[in-house]
Amino acid sequence: MGRLIYSCNVSLDGYSADAAGRFDWSQPDERVHAVTADLLRPIGTHLYGRRMYDVMVFWETVDDPEPFMVDFARLWRAADKVVYSRTLTEPSSDRTRIERDFDVDAVRALVEESATDVLIGGADLGGQAIAAGLVDELHTFVHPVLMGGGTRWLPDGVRVGLELVDEHRFGGVVHLHHRVSRDDR
Repeated sequence: MGRLIYSCNVSLDGYSADAAGRFDWSQPDERVHAVTADLLRPIGTHLYGRRMYDVMVFWETVDDPEPFMVDFARLWRAADKVVYSRTLTEPSSDRTRIERDFDVDAVRALVEESATDVLIGGADLGGQAIAAGLVDELHTFVHPVLMGGGTRWLPDGVRVGLELVDEHRFGGVVHLHHRVSRDDR
């Protein structure tokens, strides 16, 4: 049985994108890329909403990545991808299928039947999974910036107990690894 892991770059005030939808403030450096690649090693499937997929599909076609990005690109390409979109008709990457709706029972079954972990990306999709009680772990990369508004990375109105498993600093970025408390599920 796999685990469902939600990972997100966030501002200190809790946004994954600014009010204009930009996230250029969260460009990872070499150290953050290395940690993120380590996070991807046990991942067999990625779940994305349309906007997050449009950002991540870069890794499918990047021709000459910086040396510290090669491992991440290789791991991303090797994973299966499920994109939840009502408008996308064809995927732009290999190992990718499109689903029209985020079906909680289908995602639960996917994770339970998976021999590897499953990563969910994107604030909307991650929020739906948290609200449905599907998420097992959260990996947050907190960047030293205040946005003042934008896309919140966590859903409102949902209470979930967390256990801090680990934390690391990379210059100004802090990586927080939390496990969802079993008692609060």
